[in-house]
Amino acid sequence: MSQAAVAVGALLACSLAAGAATAQAPKGGGFGVAKEVVETGFDQPIHTARARGVSDRVYVVERKGTVRALNPANGNNPVFLNIASRVSTAGEGGLLSIAFDPKYQQNGLLYAYYTTKGSHRIQIDEFRATSDTQADESTRRVVLAIAHPGFENHQGGTIAFGPDDRLYAAPGDGGGAGDPKENAQNRRKLLGKVLRINPHGAGKGDYKVPSGNPFVGRPGRDEIFAMGLRNPFRFSFDRPTGRIAIGDVGQSAWEEVDVESQRTLRNANFGWDHFEGNHRFDAPGDNEAPRPPRRRYEPPVHEYSHSQGNVITGGVVVRDPTLASLRTRYLYADFGNGRLRSFRVKLSGARNDRPLGLKIPNPSSLASGPGKTVFVTSLSTGKLFRLVPAN
Repeated sequence: MSQAAVAVGALLACSLAAGAATAQAPKGGGFGVAKEVVETGFDQPIHTARARGVSDRVYVVERKGTVRALNPANGNNPVFLNIASRVSTAGEGGLLSIAFDPKYQQNGLLYAYYTTKGSHRIQIDEFRATSDTQADESTRRVVLAIAHPGFENHQGGTIAFGPDDRLYAAPGDGGGAGDPKENAQNRRKLLGKVLRINPHGAGKGDYKVPSGNPFVGRPGRDEIFAMGLRNPFRFSFDRPTGRIAIGDVGQSAWEEVDVESQRTLRNANFGWDHFEGNHRFDAPGDNEAPRPPRRRYEPPVHEYSHSQGNVITGGVVVRDPTLASLRTRYLYADFGNGRLRSFRVKLSGARNDRPLGLKIPNPSSLASGPGKTVFVTSLSTGKLFRLVPAN
């Protein structure tokens, strides 16, 4: 996720104590919002997902390679998928996210984004569920594999279906400080990009590339939709507006949030490694030619310096009707200090960024679940939180 002062690798490797769910009173912060523990005892929870048409389950991804189908009403959380034998948790790797097909109710398909044992490559696999509490591991089909040689960081971490029902992924730049292999600005590499594909296929490695992708018929990889990212660990789509919000983890000085519409995302270049946030970046020993003019790059809508935090965890636009003071605001967190903040979303720039007054240890994802409830996973404590109105 980052090579900043926070020892992220050590935090990812910490051991967690399992335990039963415990009732805890919501702890309030600003905005009239509180945090509430939904369940404890997860093993490094790193992501949550929801399936369309499934209103009673939140799917909690554990970094080691398992997914639990949690019923928040009664704490029932059977193992939904177990691919731990395939997953590498070296460095910043692991099972990092899942995404349910938009037609899940008809086809039972879901997709997993993880780093593989042995090669530590980034891989997207397809699985078929037999019920809302059980996916069949034997149905696994490799959709896309991306080589990630040399480093065990900057794998990105999110896959999600966009408003166009295409599958989006955002692999990191390949790792190391300053993108030493210059992947993020290389159109022939999938690293450091936003990818867009139609994952449906009949055999291993089968997928389709939408004809509207910017490099179809031009020099560059057809799968690329946007480029110039360092480590976009968490991104999300806001369904009502169709916008994507990307939390891109910075190098040593700046964290950033990029927001684009479907139209402006196409062929966007976010500037890494020529820029870190809004700031020119030159890696030590970089012998590249002089940088292209700034007008080629999409600036972030928001950035913050490492005096405020050092590992952004991208979040969501809040649509929960019970959280009136946060509705339509973009909620995000910092993995290092655990603080939650929000701002008003504008394509031209963030407005009114401010803290909630809430902290969650090592927040690894913020996501909307059934009923538009906002869930937050805490990697180091094994807890799943949700945001609720303060008493």
